[in-house]
Amino acid sequence: MFNLRPKDQFDFGSVAVNDDPDIEVHKFKRASKQGLWFESLRLLRDITLIISVFALFMVFVAQPVVVEGTSMVPELSNGERLLVNKLVYYNIESFSWGHIERGDIVVFWYPNDPNKSFVKRVIGLPGEDVEVRNGIVYIDGKQLREPYLDAEHNQTLPNYTQTRVKDHYYFVMGDNRDNSSDSRIWGLVPEKYIYGKAFFRYWRPSKAGFLQNGKPNLEETEDLEEGDYRAGNKE
Repeated sequence: MFNLRPKDQFDFGSVAVNDDPDIEVHKFKRASKQGLWFESLRLLRDITLIISVFALFMVFVAQPVVVEGTSMVPELSNGERLLVNKLVYYNIESFSWGHIERGDIVVFWYPNDPNKSFVKRVIGLPGEDVEVRNGIVYIDGKQLREPYLDAEHNQTLPNYTQTRVKDHYYFVMGDNRDNSSDSRIWGLVPEKYIYGKAFFRYWRPSKAGFLQNGKPNLEETEDLEEGDYRAGNKE
């Protein structure tokens, strides 16, 4: 009923790769070396790309700078680190980061010695008349309200004879009016000397964050009394 005899066995012989082109023979040691080499090349490519992008960013977009001195207190202190936006160098008018406005904190080469860099706030724009009377700034005869000033650093209440800001030049001042070497002393800053607008403070950590335009504004008012100025011109 049941045939329990074993069937005849056949010898298939050895298996060769050439018998079937779909057969893959893996040599794991060689494959491992090739995979490590391939991944190393990919890592090198990615690192090179990152460095290239970072270099382009630092050349054309942003640059770190260190604040030296106290001419910008209380807004900026000695030793703080900033990032400056270099797009202003190209004067792109279509957005605020691409051009300079009154109240911006800018970094520029010192006109009397381009090997040095200064950081100040923009006060007068091209074509405007700037005057300081009893420590109060007037632009084209209008009083400039400066909410970023601190009366503690503005006690001397200086005067400055009216000056016309030439085309492609800016009138700059430090927030610490009692201790600032600025346009009142050495004159206007050529537009081409301004290479960045400060936009971010990354050191010290307790004060890290974006820097805002000071938002000074012009008003048709009578001269302020000295006591009003010592209060910082704040509403």
